Amino acid sequence: MTESVAAMRSLVVERVMPHPPEKIWRALTQAPLIEEWLMQNDFQPIFGHRFNFRATPIHGWNGVTDCEVLEIIPCRRLVYSWNASGDQAPGGLKTIVTWTLTQGENGTQVRMEQSGFRPQDEAGYRGMGGGWPRILGRLEEVAARS
Repeated sequence: MTESVAAMRSLVVERVMPHPPEKIWRALTQAPLIEEWLMQNDFQPIFGHRFNFRATPIHGWNGVTDCEVLEIIPCRRLVYSWNASGDQAPGGLKTIVTWTLTQGENGTQVRMEQSGFRPQDEAGYRGMGGGWPRILGRLEEVAARS
């Protein structure tokens, strides 16, 4: 069965951070810094690199998110798959996370889009929708120190 693209939804969170793109890029791409604002990981900023995010398991999720770097344009764009195993949705949550950095007069516009939520991913959509704004706040704190 083929999923209809029209039936899929995206989450978008945007924030202007008063830092140059290079500082935010470091926080997005250095594993020890990613751990400070998101999760434990073995990320490397290399196209095709497969990595995991790891957290404490919760009801409906085993705590592991399998990812792969799909696109990387230093200080501008980072795209990776986001495959969270669990029993909330058949086959787990399989989405794409895209980070876009755009330098402006007052800092850097940071845009995070998590796309590809299917109708059966409603619990994940709601959970991530509430989580990403807080996560971007933590990203900004880490970028300020990096």
